[in-house]
Amino acid sequence: MTKTLTFAALHFTVAFSVAYLLTGSLLIGGLMALIEPAINTVVFFFHEKAWVRYERNKTADGAEAAPANTVKVAHAGCLHGRLFEKLSAKA
Repeated sequence: MTKTLTFAALHFTVAFSVAYLLTGSLLIGGLMALIEPAINTVVFFFHEKAWVRYERNKTADGAEAAPANTVKVAHAGCLHGRLFEKLSAKA
């Protein structure tokens, strides 16, 4: 969990810094630091759903399937990966 929190802090810091440097506005920087990661989380959720469908179709065509835990391992340390795991567990 510590790795997830430090990654989230870095993500927010980078988003804020870039927006602030481009605009000179603390408000815009703050909004970007909150909005961009939230949008990324939603996009990531749908990307993973599409990827699972792609992998399933690839397997149906006779190609070798990726290991079942690929998504979990690849994204275990990042905030949107944790959120995806929680959302997909409910679905």
